[in-house]
Amino acid sequence: MTDGKRRRRGLAAASALLGGVLVLSACSGGDDDAAASDGKDTSQAQVDEAAAKKSSEAQIKITPKDGSTNASINNSATVTVAKGELTEVTMTTADGTAVEGQISADKKSWKPSGQLERATTYKLSASAKDSEGLVAHENASFTTVSPSNSFIGNFTPDDGTTVGVGMPVSINFDKAITNKAEVQKGIEVSSSSGQEVACHWFNANRMDCRPEQYWQEGSTVTLKLALDGVEGAEGVYGVQQKTVTFKIGRNQVSYVDAETKQMKVTQNGKTVKTIPISAGAPENTTYEGQMVISEKFKETRMNGATVGFTDDDGKGEYDIKDVPHAMRLSTSGTFIHGNYWGAKSIFGSVNTSHGCVGLADAKGANDPSTPGAWFYNNSIVGDVVVVQNTGDKTIAPDNGLNGWNMSWEQWKAGSAV
Repeated sequence: MTDGKRRRRGLAAASALLGGVLVLSACSGGDDDAAASDGKDTSQAQVDEAAAKKSSEAQIKITPKDGSTNASINNSATVTVAKGELTEVTMTTADGTAVEGQISADKKSWKPSGQLERATTYKLSASAKDSEGLVAHENASFTTVSPSNSFIGNFTPDDGTTVGVGMPVSINFDKAITNKAEVQKGIEVSSSSGQEVACHWFNANRMDCRPEQYWQEGSTVTLKLALDGVEGAEGVYGVQQKTVTFKIGRNQVSYVDAETKQMKVTQNGKTVKTIPISAGAPENTTYEGQMVISEKFKETRMNGATVGFTDDDGKGEYDIKDVPHAMRLSTSGTFIHGNYWGAKSIFGSVNTSHGCVGLADAKGANDPSTPGAWFYNNSIVGDVVVVQNTGDKTIAPDNGLNGWNMSWEQWKAGSAV
């Protein structure tokens, strides 16, 4: 019995040992279990890699770059995409005000509908999808150039107007320009007549452009301003990018003779009307030279104090609140205008004014039969009035739009390019 029990215990122990080996082999796995674990990690990496490969191929580009300052108000906020199509673009100011814009028909680009404001921070958010429908996103923020770091050119004449043959393109900059050559290179003036056009700097803030002779009747003049981003002075950049055109009307030049006290109005060189005038008195002679009508007023106030004609009390020697049919010939105050207060007998016989050219007219500027009304109604801004035989000096070329009083050689010598 004892031997039998030992043998059974031995078998049981052997069996248990064998079972333990089997269990150990089945549960621990050894190298096989490690391989299984590695297999799981490899599988996840492959999934991650595959997911990465599945990200959108669409490549969105926003101009200017995120964080830009002194950005253009014309060319900034452009969004383009390669290898995909834009699906949504939103643009707002820093305070959340939406900016209108439009995605192009081919869905490859977006831009704002209008010009941006200066000294403003904008935020852009864009989305695009590739050919498989996978979406990409891009965001940017930038700030446009400030008024203190930018300049503009206020130009005349206005776009779409019709002007006389003497009208120059005159540009007055709101900041002093030190890099004149660079700014001038960004300005182009051309005529459908093919006339050569040259520009002349009068000072750091003003540049006028004209041909050698008056513009040809019926031609079209084009002014192109490509000043966006042009550095006009240290740290001061242009913001304008536009094209304007104006028409040249009939060729009308009027000749005022202070000696004969007559004015001949010519069109294409032929006299169409002769009008008696009264120019500046001997003590207040009228400037001589070629003058261009720069403004027209049916009625205006003329106060001598504004142009230096004062009495002993400091008041203007004259103050007429309703001068009829007045047309400006100089910045300093020379006009050709109607006169209702003078005796009709002075016109054509004596010079009595403080320097202006007077024509007989009626109070109220409502009588079309007067010489003053006729000349006003038959004149346009840009017409030339040539004043002769006054005994005064020739008007300064920059006193009004009167650069025609410089020779062509002198005019071109004032160019910066």
